[in-house]
Amino acid sequence: MKKFIILFIFIASSLNATVVKAIEYVGSSRISEQSLSEMVDIKVDEVLDENKLNDALKKFFSFDYFEDIYIEHENGNIKFIFKEKPSIANVDIKGYKTRTEEKDAIKKIIKLNKGSMYSPKKIKEAKKILLEILEQEGYINSVVEVDIENLNDNSISIIINVNKGDEIIIKEQNFYGAKNLNVEHFNTVLANREQQWFSWWFGRSNGELKIDQLKYDSRRVNDLYFEKGFLDAVVKEPYMSIDFASNQAKMSLFISEGEAYTVNDIRIFADASIVDIDKLHANLKIEKDDIFNIAKLRKDQEYIKTQIANKGYAYAEVMFDLKKDEQTHKVDVIFNAIPGKKVYINDVKISGNSRTLDRVIRRNVLLAPEDLYSLTDINDSKNRLRRTSFFENVILEEKRVSEDKMDLLVKVQEAPTGSLMLGGGYGSYDKFMINGSISDSNIFGSGLRLALSADISKRSNVYELSLSNPAINDSDYNGSITAFRRDYEIRKRMYDEELKSKGFSLGIGKEIFRNTYLGATYSLDFIEESYKYNQGEKDKIIASERLPYEDQDYTNSSITPYINFDNTNDYYFPTSGFRANFSVEYAGVGGDSKYIKPSANIRYFYSLEDLTDLDWVFRFKTQARVIIDNGQINQGDSLYLGGPRTLRGYKSYAFPKNEDGIRQNPYKKMWSNSAEISFPLVPSAKMRWGAFIDYAMIGQNNFDDVTRAGTGILLEWISPMGPLQLIFAKPLMKEDGDETSSFEFSIGATF
Repeated sequence: MKKFIILFIFIASSLNATVVKAIEYVGSSRISEQSLSEMVDIKVDEVLDENKLNDALKKFFSFDYFEDIYIEHENGNIKFIFKEKPSIANVDIKGYKTRTEEKDAIKKIIKLNKGSMYSPKKIKEAKKILLEILEQEGYINSVVEVDIENLNDNSISIIINVNKGDEIIIKEQNFYGAKNLNVEHFNTVLANREQQWFSWWFGRSNGELKIDQLKYDSRRVNDLYFEKGFLDAVVKEPYMSIDFASNQAKMSLFISEGEAYTVNDIRIFADASIVDIDKLHANLKIEKDDIFNIAKLRKDQEYIKTQIANKGYAYAEVMFDLKKDEQTHKVDVIFNAIPGKKVYINDVKISGNSRTLDRVIRRNVLLAPEDLYSLTDINDSKNRLRRTSFFENVILEEKRVSEDKMDLLVKVQEAPTGSLMLGGGYGSYDKFMINGSISDSNIFGSGLRLALSADISKRSNVYELSLSNPAINDSDYNGSITAFRRDYEIRKRMYDEELKSKGFSLGIGKEIFRNTYLGATYSLDFIEESYKYNQGEKDKIIASERLPYEDQDYTNSSITPYINFDNTNDYYFPTSGFRANFSVEYAGVGGDSKYIKPSANIRYFYSLEDLTDLDWVFRFKTQARVIIDNGQINQGDSLYLGGPRTLRGYKSYAFPKNEDGIRQNPYKKMWSNSAEISFPLVPSAKMRWGAFIDYAMIGQNNFDDVTRAGTGILLEWISPMGPLQLIFAKPLMKEDGDETSSFEFSIGATF
């Protein structure tokens, strides 16, 4: 800047009483001439003021776009000549991170993006941030060097060379003063843990030092003591002893535990005209005479706030106070709720939706202008939008516009909803499979779903065309229509059963309560049932005078009333909530089959993150079906057990197995259960893995005629084509003659 000031002083000395004739801007491509002109408080035909010229230079330099700015002046003609800083054409990181998406994420963090302006200050700041990241990951004494390559006058290439320092491994960990809690307790909360045997195995600690987490580890342990009732506990910051020759460390925590406190009394001070104090007390997690638990206390604090906020008090505050009796080691818990004023929704503003129509989003937002604020409505709206599958991310922000008004800002990041899919795989039962579909779950952003699909394998061919509308005319009513052709081959030891069906279904439903839907589906299905006996087996059957199955054609015309409930927080991968379906299929609205089939399907999702501080998700599913004879049950109406949807570890349609070919009555009772824990694998790619156990039973007249179980692991990926699962299973409770399956491949199905 010194040479610019000298240049300016030289020019200024010749400007005395100079009248401006023209102003010209040369060399600025990033700021328009009009914008530059608006920044300069100098007009043509005015006497040139050197102070205004100086102010203009300061404004131009403040943009940090320019490396140099020259001023030329001749007979009242002022010319600003700009030399722009070069732009960053390319950024490459070497020696750190290998995957493209990981590198891109780092570039955003260090703020060196392609197309942005280059400056030495930016490079210095980027190096500082990158070194901090490396240190946080446990790399000590790392070196970051930056090479700049000039591509031309206007662009440069940046190469960041990272020489990662050595990782410090915690080889020993001591907890001095700990008597009531032990290392197993501490390991549930600590970020820095001692290296364990088989450290490569999931859930085991590799001992890598995380420097940025050290200051929080003492707080985590202190919080853990508070959860166990030790309100006098004091945990000092960890002391680290590092041997840089071996890159090993010893971590010590010094703890003063004190005694555990029990809850003596709980009092809530709140406006009784707003909330029922007795009801609040009844729903608290913390209870009298229990060991004090700070985690339960915080949940109760949030619960009280939610109940008040649901009455319109958006800015309610709930504070708590603890009155300890250090002699008796009892504590009184006092909640004090300050509601503030009622708040109403001023406006609902939607952004981020380039494709989805505003009305499609708005109908899933449970608050509208002039509505009274409700925190539960805010959270439920977010979950409803996520369940549509239209959005990768949903954020609801509250913007205060006055003492009693707020704007609700709905910010969405749209997900791809249309797909042209061609895929395939191999299953132990279906053998090679080809899957193809053309679908869009959000046609023209309207929320309508149209899909044409074909699944072809050695054992089955399924073709479907469907159209569904989750909100007819933006109302609470939904509808669907499906046309289908389904051919299945069910393989048994003595024979192969072929079921060919074609038909259509019509559905109509209505949301009767929040997240609860009541409706009915009519289905008309024309079925051809045929049997092909394996070579040599037919003669055995005839010789033993056993009656074989006979081919038959029949029609199934049924209506199925249902009630569904879904309050989960995501479409493909929920981490909380229930999905429940209860239905009764009544076959006999015309047609040949005459039966009643009650069904129940309940799925539960729970994130273990609050308990483990890890991205683990527990999932449980139970489903039961019963067929009640109402005049005619055909063989094709039978219930079956086995395969990914009911019992992993066994082939699809494994039960009933019918080894001897004797005619069997259809199986009429089935119950299956599945429990899974899902773990992150590659979060950025939406890939996870999990462990599962299934337990199921099926029978003709009793549920437990056949009882089996299976266990194993699975890989799942929410791919651009849809959910994909690879299942590696082991059968349990296996008996001779059972048809088992150790591997299954599934596209489109979720838990």
